[in-house]
Amino acid sequence: MAEIADDGGGHKKGGKKRAKKQSTKIDMTPMVDLGFLLLTFFVLTSTFSKPKSMELSFPAPPPPNEKPVEVKNGLNIILTKDHKIFYYKGQFNAPDNKEGKPATQLTETSFTPEGLHKIILEMNSYAHDEIAKLEAKVKSKQMADTTFKRLAMEAKGDKRSLTALIKTDDKATYRDVIDAVDELNVCMVGKYVIIDMSAPEYALLTEKIK
Repeated sequence: MAEIADDGGGHKKGGKKRAKKQSTKIDMTPMVDLGFLLLTFFVLTSTFSKPKSMELSFPAPPPPNEKPVEVKNGLNIILTKDHKIFYYKGQFNAPDNKEGKPATQLTETSFTPEGLHKIILEMNSYAHDEIAKLEAKVKSKQMADTTFKRLAMEAKGDKRSLTALIKTDDKATYRDVIDAVDELNVCMVGKYVIIDMSAPEYALLTEKIK
């Protein structure tokens, strides 16, 4: 608010009229109030950046000398230096195993549509196909979203669905781990875990990357 202060006026000696002097005084109180109102408005309407994170589950370490549990329909993804990816399916079999099973061999792949993505889709075809059918029912309004989420989780957890085990050595990068997890999520894999590599697996990997 602007105020005009009148300093009064008068006449000079001799009867000559003297012009009135005026001073301007600006009251800044309303401007301060407006500033606080604008600041409050921007604070309440602004969207603050949220930290990007990924939730991962790590299993408890098994007791010493305990025989590992066989994973049904399992895919072992092994990450190492230079963004290299190796994999093998099912249980690890040492060259001198008592069951006489063929020794496990590592196969190299990559983060390409014809690489890890294709392998995961082939092994997780049951869950992928079931979820695709459920999505079609949701689009045609034959199923509620809550029912879809429940049935989709059941399909991912079915024993016919893929179980992925991500293993790394000390030369693998965090980026490769995150890319592997993202690939599993894209392919609708609901059962995956990051675990330590066993000594026989590490020895086999070392021979492979020499």
